[in-house]
Amino acid sequence: MDINEIIKSDIRASLTKSGLLLFLSGFFIFMGIITGEIFYTAEFNTRDNYISELAASIDPETAFQKLSAHIFDYTMIGAGLMVLAATWFVHKIFKKYLMTIPMGLLGIGLAGVGAFPGDMVPWHGIFALIVFIAGGIAAITSFKIVNSPLRYIFVAFGIIALVLLSFQRYFIPTLGVGGAERWLFYPVVFWITGMGTYLLGIKDGHKNTLRV
Repeated sequence: MDINEIIKSDIRASLTKSGLLLFLSGFFIFMGIITGEIFYTAEFNTRDNYISELAASIDPETAFQKLSAHIFDYTMIGAGLMVLAATWFVHKIFKKYLMTIPMGLLGIGLAGVGAFPGDMVPWHGIFALIVFIAGGIAAITSFKIVNSPLRYIFVAFGIIALVLLSFQRYFIPTLGVGGAERWLFYPVVFWITGMGTYLLGIKDGHKNTLRV
């Protein structure tokens, strides 16, 4: 095998690893939240409850939901570590700091949200803010490596997340605190999954994307 074949095989392996890690992390986040909601025995709805309430009750009169908390916390920690690992492979291929720095921060934020539940002030809020900001920026800056039309969809996801973060109070009367947070967070989750799918579909001859 000559050097060009070695480079190509290494690129393909890195693309596969990063794509799988991102795709699965997005899937685990989404299904982990749904599963946590299923096992949450107290009153809970997507309009009036923050996602993080699955792990730590904000209302002191609501009992701590141990199973839901474990599902949420471990899902977020695992997904965060997977995004961090994927970031390493993505940077190894594309070397785009503008994207990989916020992507890495997104992974740290996700892991921090799981490691520090909602009642651990101020750490939970700090890591949640990192997720929202870094996730939105990463989605927008993935424009640098993604081709049309998907690049525009990813940019839209990032803009939605950042707009909801910046003007959340204007959406709460209509969507509720839980709905507004989900409109903020789920576009980031869909970007993670979509980015993973895109990376898995890249071929070695994708000249407009690969820079080696």
